Amino acid sequence: MTVMVASDLDRTLIYSAAALGLTMPDARAPRLLCVEVHESRPLSFMTETAAGLLTALGDAAVFVPTTTRSRKQYQRINLPGPAPAYAICANGGHLLVDGVTDRDWHTDVQRRLAAACAPLAEVQDHLAATGDPLWVRKQRVAEDLFAYLVVERELTPESWVAELTGWAVERGWTVSLQGRKLYAVPGPLTKSAAVHEVARRTGADLTLAAGDSLLDADLLLAADRAWRPGHGELAEAAWTAPAVQALTERGVLAGERILREFLGAAGNGAAASAAAVPAPASAHTSAPASAEMRP
Repeated sequence: MTVMVASDLDRTLIYSAAALGLTMPDARAPRLLCVEVHESRPLSFMTETAAGLLTALGDAAVFVPTTTRSRKQYQRINLPGPAPAYAICANGGHLLVDGVTDRDWHTDVQRRLAAACAPLAEVQDHLAATGDPLWVRKQRVAEDLFAYLVVERELTPESWVAELTGWAVERGWTVSLQGRKLYAVPGPLTKSAAVHEVARRTGADLTLAAGDSLLDADLLLAADRAWRPGHGELAEAAWTAPAVQALTERGVLAGERILREFLGAAGNGAAASAAAVPAPASAHTSAPASAEMRP
């Protein structure tokens, strides 16, 4: 049986220092592995135990990183385990095969977006016109597919986010606020569409998925079984579905739990591999006291 695991990365499997959620005493904090460096600074982490579980998962299933990150942002991540044959970037806008963009897939995505929703330039102009410099720090475009703002979360009015969401929906776009980033993404640009394509190519009999944000909801609904952590937009909205398990773990330990669930669901052989991964040792975290979230 071919099992495919399509998982979101940020705040699902990997975590910035600010998102780790280390609430235990320092002496009981898990050992951490840095999996991303940006501009010579450590940026993203997972527990050493999670790293072992991901390595076992790569041997037991077709593991497909599924992220809203651009290709450049994704390619600076150094995940443990076998290099994934497939990866999904830009929320489904790019399908990487052995690290290279599938041009036919990308061309088809562009065609569907042009036919179904307002152009990116219109959304960019609206964000620039309505965002307040008091709380907007950066405005960016990712892969010429969608836009996002870096904001001061505590200063960003909820009413503005709600108004923007309604405006975007009328034009076929989706809004998602994740940490300090507010994404505006075309409705047809979905992780699930790319996941269905990878499932077709690999002949997957069972699809597993995990994610924490509203942009992951379609991904979770497309899977045979799925999990969401106890943090993030989906948890805050108490969102669930029949095949989706809502976990209570938060922060980096949620990533570890998700990987254990993936391995257990992948079958007896995979579960045996997971059992061979040692329990985390009591040690101080190797993460810095603070670090910026990914750009």
